Amino acid sequence: MDDKIINLIEPTPTINSKKCKLISMLLKLFLQFTIYIVGIATFYIYDYFISIASMLLTFLIMGIIRSKLRNSVIPTLQREYNYNDKAIADWFTASVLCVETNDKD
Repeated sequence: MDDKIINLIEPTPTINSKKCKLISMLLKLFLQFTIYIVGIATFYIYDYFISIASMLLTFLIMGIIRSKLRNSVIPTLQREYNYNDKAIADWFTASVLCVETNDKD
């Protein structure tokens, strides 16, 4: 049996500033709860059938958004690992939105 182990190149980045932690938390909440918010809003405005249909459509759209975020910032050799919404939000925030330098010169 061929046992291939994926070498971990980079750990999930840690975020230090409060602004970046807030952005990461908001992105995580967006990825996790948008489906339910859309479902509740469409149920309130229309009815349960349209609500279920919109939740399914939102589930597909959020899956596409989640995979685009994940594939844009996680290194190529690490993409076969499973990442939760918090890890994806941390990677995206640390790599794209809040690039922090650790230089103390």
